[in-house]
Amino acid sequence: MTDTDAAGPESNGADAPEPGIRILAQFVRDLSFENPRAPETLRAQNTAQPQIEMGVEMNARGREDGLFEVDLKLSARATRDDGPVFHVELLYGGVFQITGVSQEELEPVLLVECPRFMFPFARQIIAGVTADGGYPPFMLDPIDFGGVYAARKAQGLGGETIGNA
Repeated sequence: MTDTDAAGPESNGADAPEPGIRILAQFVRDLSFENPRAPETLRAQNTAQPQIEMGVEMNARGREDGLFEVDLKLSARATRDDGPVFHVELLYGGVFQITGVSQEELEPVLLVECPRFMFPFARQIIAGVTADGGYPPFMLDPIDFGGVYAARKAQGLGGETIGNA
């Protein structure tokens, strides 16, 4: 039998809260679907697969109440040789409570982890709107938000506002 301390490891005197992310709200901030050449693009004889151009952006900002707003912007533009098929753009928002995360770790949490929580809901909205437009549901492939964040940091791209307003 091993002797164990029921109180757990020695505390260094700092009672830091456990790291946590709590989703308080999710919502569509803006949604646009353009189907400029319908119904011609919906005909069965037009079987060529469209080329899809994707866009992903993440932004976050602190609020006066200590919470954070995170925006996930997804866009998809489908074209064929004979012109545009559809264009969908979704700005999906969330309000998050973040606890136990240091200031240095806050940006990646807001711009990687929070969008990761929001993505399945945004993906479903895009699938639904493309289906409502007469096409098969457009199911976005999973997104590597860590990779997108790292690429934006490497390029020195801004746009994110972190901290309290």
